[in-house]
Amino acid sequence: MWLFQCVPHPRVCGCCFSTSCPRDARFFTDPTEAVKDIPDDSTLLVGGFGLCGIPENLIGSLLKTGVKGITAVSNNAGVDNFGLGLLLRTKQIKRMISSYVGENAEFERQYLSGELEVELTPQGTLAERVRAGGAGVPAFFTPTGYGTLIQEGGSPIKYNTDGSVAIASKKREVREFNGIHYVMERAITGDFALIKAWKADRAGNIVFRKTARNFNQPMCKAAKVTVVEVEEIVDVGTFAPEDIHVPSIYVDRIVKGAVYEKRIEVSLRERSRKADLLRERIIRRAALEFQDGMYANLGIGIPMLASNFINSDITVHLQSENGLLGLVSAYSKHIQVVTVVPGAAFFSSDESFAMIRGGHIDLTMLGAMQVSKYGDLANWMIPGKMVKGMGGAMDLVASAGTKVVVTMEHSAKGDKHKILESCTLPLTGKQCVDRIITEKAVFDVDKASGLTLIEIWEGLTPDDIRACTGTDFAVSLTNPS
Repeated sequence: MWLFQCVPHPRVCGCCFSTSCPRDARFFTDPTEAVKDIPDDSTLLVGGFGLCGIPENLIGSLLKTGVKGITAVSNNAGVDNFGLGLLLRTKQIKRMISSYVGENAEFERQYLSGELEVELTPQGTLAERVRAGGAGVPAFFTPTGYGTLIQEGGSPIKYNTDGSVAIASKKREVREFNGIHYVMERAITGDFALIKAWKADRAGNIVFRKTARNFNQPMCKAAKVTVVEVEEIVDVGTFAPEDIHVPSIYVDRIVKGAVYEKRIEVSLRERSRKADLLRERIIRRAALEFQDGMYANLGIGIPMLASNFINSDITVHLQSENGLLGLVSAYSKHIQVVTVVPGAAFFSSDESFAMIRGGHIDLTMLGAMQVSKYGDLANWMIPGKMVKGMGGAMDLVASAGTKVVVTMEHSAKGDKHKILESCTLPLTGKQCVDRIITEKAVFDVDKASGLTLIEIWEGLTPDDIRACTGTDFAVSLTNPS
């Protein structure tokens, strides 16, 4: 048996038996000094999720150094005037490798106008590509993205100014394991990683706070040089060894950030009373999908609002891609936030998607632009016109054993059909939807026989539903359980 005792020493933090050169972390007081040697055309891994856990001071320092031609690997690009959005505005970023455009209008504008290269990647695949890079694994196989532009190729990476595609993604290798198709994805590594942590000790060990682990934790391990900005630097021995999130071996430079804004990304928009009533129909019906003891992942908007109507007699464990298990939504007047429940847990993005891709989530509920008769789903882009990115949706719908429920308004603007014989927009997943809930009806989806209408709103008939649906369906009406 080995007995361990931690004994602080004024000069020695550990024993080194290797003949290789030591890699003690260097400490900086000026963030610009910590990044001034980043050359043009570097690949940067930038931690954060939305505006949570982003390296604000290091990003600001890149504005000062003027480095250009950056390939930025990050879940998203902040917002127009904050986070990586600042570097987009100054045209210092050449290519984004990310999963979500989100609320960054400048990101979307530059991409669609041909000013920016964008390699959109499913969020779980992005997290695993980074994790694999840090672990020395050159490639891996995943079912995520099979049957979509991710696997088939042709997803626009760069547009010409006339709207035609200048650079398109390449087709991925596919293999079959146990009767399931898997797509090969290559690992990602970077020249530098820019990381935001909460605290560092003087040995170079770091810890994060709550959901700020997100992409920060795996990115620490996947770059030639990792630069970490922290809010506090503490003495060696302050952290219990078992409480350290990233050990010093992965950390090269540490700087104490001077000022943090910590902005909130999403502001709620005012909606008409009529729109709210329609949404409430969907929300209340969607809440009936929850069962006691279920683990569920909910998309933004209607799906998350449905959690406010979960029956008080049951317990549902909500999981969020950014690294939280055990949350409840808590809407204030102008912002969307969540709060944690007793027994909640925080973790990194790669751990989050291990839960999702490993089939540990019972239910996922998300929105859609289109759903086909046999359960194909499209919800991430309109080529040449609108792109939000797939985020974690491709991972969620590709997970075996997870029930996929779509919540959406029955028709698009101009009464255009959203439930169709086949989707006309790029797919998020093939034959992945199990149930569709709208303000007019509920359909079950069978991957072989198609749609069955099982519920309709009071005052409507099956013929009314046929008139606003772009494909045929069987009818077997029941009452909501």
